[in-house]
Amino acid sequence: PAEPSTFLITVQAGVSADDYAQKLASVVRPLGGGATTVPPAEQKGVILIMQAMAGLLTLMLVAVAGLGVLNSVVLDTRERVHDLGVCKAIGMTPRQTVSLVLTSVAAIGVIGGLLGVPVGYVLHGLVMPVMARAVGTTMPSSVLDVYGPTRLLLLGLGGVMLAVLGALVPAGWAARTRTATALRTE
Repeated sequence: PAEPSTFLITVQAGVSADDYAQKLASVVRPLGGGATTVPPAEQKGVILIMQAMAGLLTLMLVAVAGLGVLNSVVLDTRERVHDLGVCKAIGMTPRQTVSLVLTSVAAIGVIGGLLGVPVGYVLHGLVMPVMARAVGTTMPSSVLDVYGPTRLLLLGLGGVMLAVLGALVPAGWAARTRTATALRTE
């Protein structure tokens, strides 16, 4: 029962879009239709707004993920402060303390990247067509096939980078904590 209400047409090179729209309008107007052109500036404006929204949402997700990592590492470092004090008492340097904290978080980041990227890839392939069907259209392959092997690898490495960046502040705190203070903490 559903019928299309809008057709988007791209004219060949050398054909005036305005002339084509006028001729098409003269044919379809008696049938209750119409034809107009969309200025390229309007198309670019809509695309720019959509890209800005996607970028803003991405930044918000990265910020939330970074704060989650920061929270987890702060709690973990506070729990292990006595152990770090013992390690410092037997000769662990501040640089080694930072490395210890960052390495433990990087391992979790690798696991998160190895699990999250494939799950996200599959969900993208499932959700995008459902969203398109919900508004009564289909998605071209240029919209669905946006993740090549290089981008997937960069997304996985992004998880590790996010984990390490979120852990820098607690790692610095652990390195600066005095040995005696850490040993008294229980």
